[in-house]
Amino acid sequence: MRCIHHIAIICSDYPRSRHFYAEILGLPIIREVWREERQSWKCDLDAGNAQIELFSFPSPPPRPSRPEACGLRHLAFCVEELDREIARLEAAGVPCEAVRIDPYTGQRFTFFADPDGLPLELYEDAR
Repeated sequence: MRCIHHIAIICSDYPRSRHFYAEILGLPIIREVWREERQSWKCDLDAGNAQIELFSFPSPPPRPSRPEACGLRHLAFCVEELDREIARLEAAGVPCEAVRIDPYTGQRFTFFADPDGLPLELYEDAR
């Protein structure tokens, strides 16, 4: 394996999630298609070295719990200036948890959630 190609996210409200990831987080849209056979939107977003795929499906089941449900625990985004990104998110109405320090790397990070409550992380890499 060389790298992560994409992370797929099924959202309950496609327009709301598309706005969140593309407009609030600022991830550029690569392509967006309506898949008639599945009654589903698919939007590919550029997340640097990987892509995020947003999907809409009719009546997806909710996530069982946060964040220790079996499966993906959270998705982390690398940022250069954590405080600036927190201020930008909070100005857009996205609350962030208190900043923590990774005890093994000394790097700062925080958690927030997407419109469906999926745990997301900002991890500062100020190299």
